[in-house]
Amino acid sequence: MQKILIIEDDPKIAGHLKIFIEKYGYLATVIQDFDDIMKQFRIEQPDLVLLDINLPAFDGYYWCRQIRLESICPVLFISARTGEMDQVMALENGGDDFITKPFHPDIVMAKIRSHLRRAYGAYAAKHEECILEAEGLKLYPERFELHFRGSQTHLTKKESDILESLLDRYPRVAGREDLLEKLWDDQTYVDENTLNVNITRVRKKLQELGIERAVETVRGAGYRLRISWEVEE
Repeated sequence: MQKILIIEDDPKIAGHLKIFIEKYGYLATVIQDFDDIMKQFRIEQPDLVLLDINLPAFDGYYWCRQIRLESICPVLFISARTGEMDQVMALENGGDDFITKPFHPDIVMAKIRSHLRRAYGAYAAKHEECILEAEGLKLYPERFELHFRGSQTHLTKKESDILESLLDRYPRVAGREDLLEKLWDDQTYVDENTLNVNITRVRKKLQELGIERAVETVRGAGYRLRISWEVEE
């Protein structure tokens, strides 16, 4: 059963959406805690997100950017804002569609079904899942997951990008410039300090799987992945 995550701070609207969505055979979850939406997102692992713009603390644009660091699931904005700039902002910040309030439930369901088909169903691109592997360490970059000896951990997009480069070059050195280029996108400036911070996070994720000192710093060159002889028995 496909999961829909509803991020809407108006309980009446959220409740109506949940009832209508579940009527069509989907599992719908309504966010209750708006202080740490990503924690709940990781728990639910939804197939699609309905996201309001006006939310407590941080707006929907912010949360969509956070989701995009970890997932490519469809994100549909729902908002009473009707300006063209709001729709542009929604798409520029990673959204896939924009639904204005008040909306007819049938329109919402039609858009949900359409985006689910494109992402996972009849219209989805057919391809084998990408898996990078070395010494039993498996990276699933499309899922942002890292597996080793029956254990697994979830990654951010940048952590996954770094590990993809390290595994692709394994056991050779992945150059700092190559890693910086890998982390670069149209919206985020990535400097040396950002790379260092993300390398530290990658090391911690590998430690969670029992692999100590797995990312070796090669001075003046970059980083090298070490696996088989750095595993804690």
